[in-house]
Formats: sequence, structure tokens, C-alpha cells
Amino acid sequence: MKGLLQFLIAKIILLALAYSVVTCYDPYPFKITVLCKDPKLVTSNDFYFSGLNTPGNTNNRLGSSVTNVDVRRIPGLNTLGVALSRFDFAPGGQIPPHIHPRASQLILVLEGTLLVGFVSSNDYNSTLFSKVLYPGDVFAFPVGLVQFHANIGKTNAVAIGAVGSQNPGVVPIGKTLFGSRPLIDTRLLVKAFALDVNTVRYIQRVFSSEENIVTPIVN
Repeated sequence: MKGLLQFLIAKIILLALAYSVVTCYDPYPFKITVLCKDPKLVTSNDFYFSGLNTPGNTNNRLGSSVTNVDVRRIPGLNTLGVALSRFDFAPGGQIPPHIHPRASQLILVLEGTLLVGFVSSNDYNSTLFSKVLYPGDVFAFPVGLVQFHANIGKTNAVAIGAVGSQNPGVVPIGKTLFGSRPLIDTRLLVKAFALDVNTVRYIQRVFSSEENIVTPIVN
């Protein structure tokens, strides 16, 4: 009887320890979490960010800037499954084709005129879904599909993006294929994209030195 009681107590302790870990685990496969902060050390600042009213620097090749407000800026978002971004565009600026592997997205235009869209998977014939958006317009992007945003107006454009993950991730198509480290074998890209060797090498040089349009986090 004593041995059985000790076994049950040990099992309860193990279950309690397991539960303490699980409570910091996000069960949704598209949400990548970070380590939980000790609740006793949490403050109001862990749920706060200031500065989304500040325009991002669009002085780059793409003419755009992204300011993310995710779990890295607001630790309190951990496991909550939400995040925001501010998008700034110079005239003609764009956020080129990319994928968010862990979240669907909504975009709300505040200023300017944006051409946005996404392309469906091969199962649906790689169909393009696209709209021109004006202030007040909203467009939805399903998770995991190639999407893009471009300012087709003559003035600056500003938009807010909301995603269903505190850490949605981003896979820029051009940078991933032509600016990886180390670089993908040139011969593979030549055949895959029906390009000549010199063109592929030129594109690789461009993306290998590409600056990041995402506003860095200042600690």
C-alpha cells in the first residue's frame, strides 16, 4: 500500500510538472512561441509598445519599410496568436512576393493606393487574387500563400497588417532563392527559372547584399 501511495504521489508530481510546461506551450502548429516569462516578473510594459505612428525608412531599393509589433516587441503576446505590422511605401515602393508560413493576414490601408494580391496553390491552378485598395479598404491573405503589396499611387502609402500569430515568420521569395547562405547552385536556378547563367549570378549578387526592409528592434 505504501509503495502504491508513493507511486501515485510521484505520478501526480510528474503530471504537475508536465502541466507547468504545457501552459507555456502553444498548441496551434502555425504559432511558434518563445520561452514564457516568470509571471511574478511580468509588468505592464510586457504588454505595451509605442511608436507605430512613426514612419519607417523607405530609402532603399524596394521603397518600403515594415515595422513589426510581435512577440519580440511585446512579450505579453506570447501564445496569444496575434501581432501587428506597419507598412510604409514610397511612391512605386513595394513589399515583394513573400510567404507567412505560420499565419493568415489582414491588411488595412490608411493612406495611398495599394495593389495587393496572393496566388493560390497548384491545386487551384495558381490563380491570382488581386485588388487595388484605397484608404479604409481591407484585404485578406490566407496562410502560406505567396503574397505582395505595391504602392501604385503618386504619394506615400501607409497600411496596417494584422496576423493570426504572435510570430508569423516571413519567407521572401527572391531573397530565399537567390540570396541564401550558402547560395543555391547556379545550375539549379538556371534550369528552374529558364534563365542564363549571367542573369542568375547577377540576381544572386543583388540579393546577397540586399538590405533588410524590416525596422530593427532597438533594445
